[in-house]
Amino acid sequence: MSTGPWRAGQTVTVSVPASSANLGPGFDSIGVGLEIRDQCTIVIRDEPGVAVHVTGEGTGAVPVDERHLVVRSLLRTWELLGVCRPAGLELTCVNRVPHGRGLGSSATAIVAGVSAAFALAHVANAGHLSVDLDAVNDIAAELEGHPDNSSASVFGGLTLSWTADAPAAREFARTQTVFLRPHPSIRPILLVPETALSTATARAVLPARVPLRDAAANGARAALLVHALTADPSLLLPGTRDWLHQEARRPSYAESMAIVDRLRSSGIAAAISGAGPSVLALVVGEGAGEVAAQAPSEWRLLDPGFAPQGVRVLGGNDGAPQ
Repeated sequence: MSTGPWRAGQTVTVSVPASSANLGPGFDSIGVGLEIRDQCTIVIRDEPGVAVHVTGEGTGAVPVDERHLVVRSLLRTWELLGVCRPAGLELTCVNRVPHGRGLGSSATAIVAGVSAAFALAHVANAGHLSVDLDAVNDIAAELEGHPDNSSASVFGGLTLSWTADAPAAREFARTQTVFLRPHPSIRPILLVPETALSTATARAVLPARVPLRDAAANGARAALLVHALTADPSLLLPGTRDWLHQEARRPSYAESMAIVDRLRSSGIAAAISGAGPSVLALVVGEGAGEVAAQAPSEWRLLDPGFAPQGVRVLGGNDGAPQ
């Protein structure tokens, strides 16, 4: 992609939802968008360098220079597209997605950067905003390392993602995603602890091999999970049973797993959200009270609803959706 000259003041704002991945057996493949949103505004500047301003979640804990994950994702996308970077950038983030809690904060940042890169490049080249969400999905999954969180942030709703078996004719087509709408009776409720857990730490304890019987059992429940989420919520409890990752990680988030165990013994479909340590409960009917009763006093209880739409790209300074 070639672009015309950058113009100081060119601006794009992106709003990206949080996500919960795995949902039990859907390891690295199934995710849902959650209506908790980070908003990032990127402005092209004549002054050389990168300025970053952050409020909300992560304030004081994330880099405020070119190392910021949104900036790194933005610059990497331009590199992949063959777009020369402008002299200066200013990034302003209003963060609402908790960091290090299994709610896809890194994927949210990556999707924000990739989406903004496409939007700004198209403005410079064509004079108006346009974003290829399939390309955003592909690049974000590559940068994140797995597509479950990033695809849910790109598209919202319920996403099922996989890697293409063979290269396609399109430039960006390695990660494939199907978007589905969760059943309207399902309510996602999150229990979020004060302590964080890095995804790298959580993945380091996973076994390199699993028994064939466990893989088969997990595959059956992943298929059941999709049916339960979209057509028959009465099957959510068996549909969220996992054999691949939660037990292996139990020592890393013992309190979270104890809550999952108690909720499931009460008939509520509960699982670790992503790499943890947050707990996701998929509630139908009157189950919300039981979830709240299981929340330790210092944990946050969030009731965000599913995000019906993924990343939103807003134009210029007027905030008009594109």
